[in-house]
Amino acid sequence: MNLAQSTVIPDDSIIINTSVFAVFVLITLFIVYRVSNRGTASDYFVAGSAFSGVQNGIALSGDYLSAASFLGIAGAIAIYGYDGFLYSIGFLVAWLINLLLLAERTRNTGRFTMGDVLSFRMKQRPVRAAAATSTLAITIMYMIAQIAGAGGLVALLLNVHGHFGQMLVMAGVGAVMMVYVLVGGMKGTTWVQIIKATMLVLSAVLITIFLLGKFSYSMTELLGAAADNNPHGRAIFGPGTQYGKSEITKLDFISLSLALVLGVGGLPHVLMRFYTVPNAREARRSVVWATWTMAIFYLCTLIIGYGASALVGTDAILAAPGAENSAAPLLAYRIGGTVLLGIISAVAFATILAVVAGLTLTASASFAHDVYASVLRGGEVDSGRVVWVARMTALVIGAASILGGILVIGQNVAFLVGLAFAFAASANLSTLLYTLFWKRFNTTGTLWGIYSGLISCLLLVIFSPVVSGSSDSIIPSVDFAFFPLKNPGIVSIPISFLFAAIGTFVGKPERDVERQAEMEVRSLTGIGSRNA
Repeated sequence: MNLAQSTVIPDDSIIINTSVFAVFVLITLFIVYRVSNRGTASDYFVAGSAFSGVQNGIALSGDYLSAASFLGIAGAIAIYGYDGFLYSIGFLVAWLINLLLLAERTRNTGRFTMGDVLSFRMKQRPVRAAAATSTLAITIMYMIAQIAGAGGLVALLLNVHGHFGQMLVMAGVGAVMMVYVLVGGMKGTTWVQIIKATMLVLSAVLITIFLLGKFSYSMTELLGAAADNNPHGRAIFGPGTQYGKSEITKLDFISLSLALVLGVGGLPHVLMRFYTVPNAREARRSVVWATWTMAIFYLCTLIIGYGASALVGTDAILAAPGAENSAAPLLAYRIGGTVLLGIISAVAFATILAVVAGLTLTASASFAHDVYASVLRGGEVDSGRVVWVARMTALVIGAASILGGILVIGQNVAFLVGLAFAFAASANLSTLLYTLFWKRFNTTGTLWGIYSGLISCLLLVIFSPVVSGSSDSIIPSVDFAFFPLKNPGIVSIPISFLFAAIGTFVGKPERDVERQAEMEVRSLTGIGSRNA
């Protein structure tokens, strides 16, 4: 069956896909139940800081290699070539910020959440409330992208073409994800991410090997076939097919690049992972292992993307349910039939479930720890009660993300994740760096930095072609867009750094000199932190 002419998955493949995924879910749910901790808030939120750097590094890559990495990037490369691979470069280079600036200092300074770091020497209640607001906004944005990817993938695998059918699929994926979080906490979620990362990287390597075998292990032949089967021709080997059409698209690319490179340092679910290891050395080791794991994977996506263009064809990819996001599954079916498609489908589902579970846990932990325990109860609260609030918050966040995913059906998930990165870089990065490296930084600067970045990013997205004014907008029938770029990072990120600095000079300096000195020593040495 040639998928260049047809994108319909046969009935026997649908049965295999469903069976393999069901087996994976049952096995991982059993593992989650067996390893889960039912003790303190530390057990539930950060697994008692008991994971090694190697384990946490693989889990970090599992947390980070999302549906955008597996589905969106492969699809973007298949359609646009070089321009699509720029996502991979941005996602990978971004880890240098965590490695060199944030991993060890964040681990030494905080306990459970990003709010611990930001509020260490600031006024607790307003700063923790702002940190929780930012975390919830970014997490829900990120989860929307993952659940949208799940809807497109299942639509392809089960031949679900109707909008209502995809809505049911998203609800199902969200329900399974919430079970992981409610039952397993951080320990169970981490083991799911380790399993998923291993499966994902091995699958990418195997597809790459099988794919190259189709072309006698000649990259020249593969790339030639990709150019022949792509309307852009040999232009896919250089920049410009997606972002070089006009000055606006070039500027949009710069904005996207800023968001991708700077956003990782502000992602709450990545920062929270630094607390699952016993000390700063293991936190740094985690980043090194995660970076190497992801480097191998992203190199494979380059070959997979061009391979999908060569063997499946851009027309067939765009015509399939899920559009660009269907490139990798269609390629798997083309080179390995129903069995390989079933395996890749299970891995893709695992990718989405594991990432969404980690995001949900981060958001619920931030609300329970920063808002409920610290802001509303002033720290006077039972640990078990905090865990219960976190579990209830997870249900609310899961429901909100499912509704958001329904609104963005059909969007490229890599693009949607790029928006989440813009929110993270705009709201969090400036305040984290200023807190860790600028003694004069104060509460006013923290609040101005978070809220200015968050609000400006949100407003620019609402009044951009993402929401209206374009055929691929969320609301294509109306046009109220005045901001021409699809990614607002080039404007909202500088706004956050600028307003954080202005707020610092406008507000009063923090008077607790001893607390400032303690943070400086602790962030660099780990003295006074847990398990230092």
